[in-house]
Amino acid sequence: MKGLVVKNTGSWYLVKTDDGKQIECKVKGNFRMKGLRSTNPVAVGDRVCITETGDENAFITEIEDRKNYIARKPTNLSKQLHIIAANLDKAFLIVTLKSPVTNTVFMDRFLATAEAYRVPAHILINKIDLYNEEEKEYMNGLVNLYNNIGYPCTCISAKTGEGIEEFRSYMKDKISLLTGNSGVGKSTLINIIDPINDAKTGIVSESHHKGMHTTTFSEMFELKDGGYLIDTPGIKGFGTIDMKIEEIGHYFPEIFAASKKCRFSNCTHTHEPNCAVLEAIENHYISESRYTSYLSIIQDEEEGKYRA
Repeated sequence: MKGLVVKNTGSWYLVKTDDGKQIECKVKGNFRMKGLRSTNPVAVGDRVCITETGDENAFITEIEDRKNYIARKPTNLSKQLHIIAANLDKAFLIVTLKSPVTNTVFMDRFLATAEAYRVPAHILINKIDLYNEEEKEYMNGLVNLYNNIGYPCTCISAKTGEGIEEFRSYMKDKISLLTGNSGVGKSTLINIIDPINDAKTGIVSESHHKGMHTTTFSEMFELKDGGYLIDTPGIKGFGTIDMKIEEIGHYFPEIFAASKKCRFSNCTHTHEPNCAVLEAIENHYISESRYTSYLSIIQDEEEGKYRA
């Protein structure tokens, strides 16, 4: 029997079978994806084969080939990766400029990971009803920066409804991932887009201006207008994994484009002579914030760790 994994609690999985049933499943202790060391061998969005045990439960016996996935390094800094979701048509990264503030390094780490695993990414700037003129000017600068790189941006407000219909249209008949720091409004957006799913919402901690976790596991919601939306636990830091230093620039489209004119084919764009990327940064063709994010990933790979 085949089906789609729609929920992962860490100890069991909910699979929606092709004939419409929902069956709780487990995996056997020795179940692993060939050639892939991950903390969770099965992820929401996976197409799987299951075998029923006769007591209303079942075992997942096989995972079909994935077209892509999003993964990050677990916070315990193990050498394995944690798969957030699989088989995605689009990954929406929600960011906010206040309550809480989303760091551009976090944004760029996620975008680089999406590039590495071949997942189209889209930036949602939420809570725009809270921003003053200075913050809106900064927001417009971010939109201009990322649009020029090739990442579409949509400015939205869950409170006023601005931009929500545009966002909804992007998800029709697609499998989409919704992610971001805790407190950026993921659950609130889900409630607005499809209230029947009734996702929990939380508050932002006044003492640290960070979101309080309200989602503790990944779950896929079926949208009434067609398509699926995957909600994930809020992420504080985004650790990249298995990126070779000489290939990290490939996951920054503007750095990769400039690197074709570098003197050395294995240029790391940090110190080499006649580096076209360093020249592009000096001439403001590449953003310093993006280059800072690039260097942070290099440092992670050199030291075998990551920073939040």
